[in-house]
Amino acid sequence: MASCFAPVLKDGIMGTYVVLFRGVNVGGKNPLPMKSLTTALEKNGYLNVKTYIQSGNVVLDGKQLSPDNISEIVSDNFGFRPEVILLDKSNFLLSVKHNPFHPEEGKTAHFYFCSSKPKVSMDKIDKLLDDTEEYKLVNNVFYLYAPNGIGRSKLVANLESCLGVAVTGRNLNTVKKLEEMVNRV
Repeated sequence: MASCFAPVLKDGIMGTYVVLFRGVNVGGKNPLPMKSLTTALEKNGYLNVKTYIQSGNVVLDGKQLSPDNISEIVSDNFGFRPEVILLDKSNFLLSVKHNPFHPEEGKTAHFYFCSSKPKVSMDKIDKLLDDTEEYKLVNNVFYLYAPNGIGRSKLVANLESCLGVAVTGRNLNTVKKLEEMVNRV
């Protein structure tokens, strides 16, 4: 299942996008080599393709970009169909602007990009939230401050059931790097 924060551009207008793959290169499952992915995307007409680390972060330019098309390219070239969350440049930069946590919380502040509008269960969140954790939901982004890390967080382990939608998470350090990449394009 693919998702998108913004409508697909019409009339051949070029746009810059952040493409976030969900569940790639994790524990040996769904291997997606970034160099090969770059080549596959370029062969399909995308421009200025840049990747960041192996967890599936791509910034690129394209016309009429859709998450389904990106998933299909991966399926055709790598044999699996990942979920893709796609943000146009303006929506991505808005998610950075709305970050409620200190900019120095690079590894402890996290952005969970939702595949669609969340259907939040506050009861579940409140039951799972650690005393040290803080969160805020703005549009389709769930921001989480987890000073003890996300590996032991009961909330993170159950976040999709709390939000009622698929999510993919990135820490603030990764988001800041993607922001630099988006602003260079």
